[in-house]
Amino acid sequence: VQLQASGGGLVQDGGSLRLSCAASGLFFSSHYMGWFRQAPGKEREFVAAIAYNGANAVYADSMKGRFTVSRDNAKNTVYLQMSVLKPEDTAVYYCAAAPRRSVFGDIPMTRDAYKHWGQGTLVTVSS
Repeated sequence: VQLQASGGGLVQDGGSLRLSCAASGLFFSSHYMGWFRQAPGKEREFVAAIAYNGANAVYADSMKGRFTVSRDNAKNTVYLQMSVLKPEDTAVYYCAAAPRRSVFGDIPMTRDAYKHWGQGTLVTVSS
């Protein structure tokens, strides 16, 4: 299984960025996909996640209204559109996959629910 995140970079305060995560080696449409981030010296935290069929999505409170997660099952790719970026959004962003068969209930928002992880892409927001 490989999750390849891309799209990170340097952006100014208030700017936008779109991250992509291309998956291979797994049955993509049977996996919930999540985004997490880790800032220097901090724990990895949940950002957003989307259901295996794209029907529903959930967000961390601080991202609601600014971030949008989407997926294209035909392309085995999940996206994270980020807008109104702030310096505190600076972090390495990781995509992760949780098998549908291991999820009972709502879209998972915890790290331990996700079995497969990408290598991360760095987002830096300058003030």
